[in-house]
Amino acid sequence: MGRDRRHSSGPSGPGRLAHWLPTLLVLAIVAAAFASYRLDLGPRYLPWLSVDPQSEPAAIAPPPGVELPEWGTPEPVASVVPPARSGHVDQAAVAAALAPGLRDEDLGRHVVAAVGDLDGDGPVWTYGEGPVIPASTTKLLTGAAALEALGTDTRFTTRVVAGATPRDVVLVGGGDPYLASRPLTPEEARTTYPERADVVTLARETADALGDRARVRVQYDDSLFTGPSDNPKWRADYVPDDIVSPITALWVDRGASPTGYGYVDDPSAAAADAFADALREAGVRVRGNPAPTTAAPDAGELASVTSAPVADIVERVLEVSDNEAAEVLARHVGLAVDGVGSFEAGSAAVLATLRSLGVDTGTDVIHDGSGLSRLNRVSATTLLQVVQVAAAPENPALRPVLSGLPVAGFTGSLAYRFDTGSAQAPGRVRAKTGTLSRVHSLAGVTTDREGTPMAFVVAVDRAGEDDKLDAQQAVDRLAGDLAACRCTAG
Repeated sequence: MGRDRRHSSGPSGPGRLAHWLPTLLVLAIVAAAFASYRLDLGPRYLPWLSVDPQSEPAAIAPPPGVELPEWGTPEPVASVVPPARSGHVDQAAVAAALAPGLRDEDLGRHVVAAVGDLDGDGPVWTYGEGPVIPASTTKLLTGAAALEALGTDTRFTTRVVAGATPRDVVLVGGGDPYLASRPLTPEEARTTYPERADVVTLARETADALGDRARVRVQYDDSLFTGPSDNPKWRADYVPDDIVSPITALWVDRGASPTGYGYVDDPSAAAADAFADALREAGVRVRGNPAPTTAAPDAGELASVTSAPVADIVERVLEVSDNEAAEVLARHVGLAVDGVGSFEAGSAAVLATLRSLGVDTGTDVIHDGSGLSRLNRVSATTLLQVVQVAAAPENPALRPVLSGLPVAGFTGSLAYRFDTGSAQAPGRVRAKTGTLSRVHSLAGVTTDREGTPMAFVVAVDRAGEDDKLDAQQAVDRLAGDLAACRCTAG
């Protein structure tokens, strides 16, 4: 899964390729499985482990010549019955329900947990002490802060403006995390969420605006985000080894390489190349290669495309644990709060925004929006309060934090988990996952057997290296124990 070196070359030949191809395929599969387990990357590198509507039975076309009857509307099998009671979480009952699972040695030497009423303000029961490495549960903080600071309906605009001369056009990045290199097909558009803007449509609109101009030079401006594109608080090999893309305000396909493996070294330049190629396809003569620049503030706009709304982006980020899009959202929070779109400013702005919502962040420290940094430290109470604040009636704009949570055994990063433990968990536990080496966490919501909703957090960050899957399953079982308990007070 090497990076896309667009100007590299080397000796090759049919015989040599045939000799090495089986080995390369095995290595690619092993590397993909490793990335899926260690960093919540299953939906990206292992598509057969993600829930794709295109692969579901209802989306598979029948064989030629076979005519199937139209689907009818089924009769209801039962009326919807509300919970028999609306109570509160009982501290002693939670402690009793989780006590056996908390004794599991696979959890390691540092376990923290918290449970509270979904409509509460903090925990009614806690376990363990100190903050943990939150891993991808950090995305709960990022998502809530983005919704609050940016607004649910905000869209990010990618523009083409006039350059310094009549022959120059400038592609200006607006920080659209899902800007695509091509339009979706009609079938893809029906099954892809959220919607995607693309540079081909942008190029066609630009060509229409240019009219009879015979030639242009393409330049690009990615200055919306500042600071390094590789977070200094990440492991040094994350970007070089294609764990995550360099983060810029202008990219296509989240910085992914056109080869389908890894990321490009310069996502902004690659996006400009894709745009220039699309301009040529639209009939515009493009001179030379795109070059970086900074567009004039008052430059005339030739064309633009807009992203999906922030609410949809947050849901997607949480469901599939999208590291790249989470980092873009954090940069936007930094811009909205302090006018600076850097890793450092974004992280500080996320915590400041949560505090403005009433979340007690205490001594929490975060260095990114995705949770890839092992230097992040967040308390279980903070994570719990974020879930509770998102559920509060006075915060309807934060509801995508809850609706974006993966469903145990069904969707996103929980689609193929919860196959052990309580049978009550699948479909009833909704939680954000967090996975790094020796780190496993869940933070979300569930209901007990009496229908009482509760927010919960279970996290470990010193699990044994030899107990990787066992530790993850132990955390899942604890969440399942909550779904199976009778933890309603009284």
